Amino acid sequence: MEALGLGRRFGTQVALRDVTLRVGWGERVAVLGPNGAGKSTLLRILGTLAPPSSGELHIAGLSPRHDRARIRRRLGIVAHQTYLFDALTALENLLFYGQLYDVPRARQRAAELLERMGLAARADTRVRQLSRGMQQRLALARALLHEPDILLLDEPDTGLDQDGQAILAAVVREHADRTVVLTTHHVERAVALCDRAVVLDRGRLVRDSRVDDRGSDAVRALSLVAAGGG
Repeated sequence: MEALGLGRRFGTQVALRDVTLRVGWGERVAVLGPNGAGKSTLLRILGTLAPPSSGELHIAGLSPRHDRARIRRRLGIVAHQTYLFDALTALENLLFYGQLYDVPRARQRAAELLERMGLAARADTRVRQLSRGMQQRLALARALLHEPDILLLDEPDTGLDQDGQAILAAVVREHADRTVVLTTHHVERAVALCDRAVVLDRGRLVRDSRVDDRGSDAVRALSLVAAGGG
C-alpha cells in the first residue's frame, strides 16, 4: 500500500496535508494522534470510502480511480459506521455481504465467524437489538467474511469489553502475511499489537517509527507525541 502526498479538504477546512505513507505486506501499523488529527479521514481514503483532494493512492499496485471494485475485494474495513443493516439479524447481515463478495459456503463461513466473535447465540437477533459492543464484534466479522489480505480498522475497540478486545487482538495478530492499519486512542494497545506507529497532528504526518521497544518508556514517549505534546 502506497499513499503519496495525500490531501483532503472539506470546503476551507484541511483534514489531511501532504501525507505520504508506505505499508508493506504483513505490516501492522497503528495510526495515532489527537482528536481532529485526520486519522479517520486517512483510513477512509485508504479504504476507498472517500477520494483524496490531492495525491495518489495505490493498493496492491492498483489505483482506486480505475480498480476500485478489485481493491475493495482485498479490503476488510471496520469504520466508525458499522455498515450493518439494523432491520436484519446478525446472520442475515453476514449472508447479505457474503452474496456481495461471492463468498463460497457463505452460511458456513458466517456461522464460524459468529462463533468466533461470541455471537452464535445472537445469530437470529436483529442488529438494532444488539449492544454497541456486539455490533462492533459483528462489524469485525463482516470485515473478515471474505478473508481479505488488508484490514483497515478505525478505532475497532469501540464498545468492546475485555473478551472482545482479546478477540480483536487475536485477529490483528493471526496472519503474518495480512496487512493491518488501525487507529486507536490507546497507545498501549497500539504498541502491543503493531510493528510500527505513525502519528498525525493537524493533518500532517509528524512521526513514523518502528515499535521495537514495547516497554513503558516507549509508551510514554508515543503517548506524548500522539497527544500533541512533542
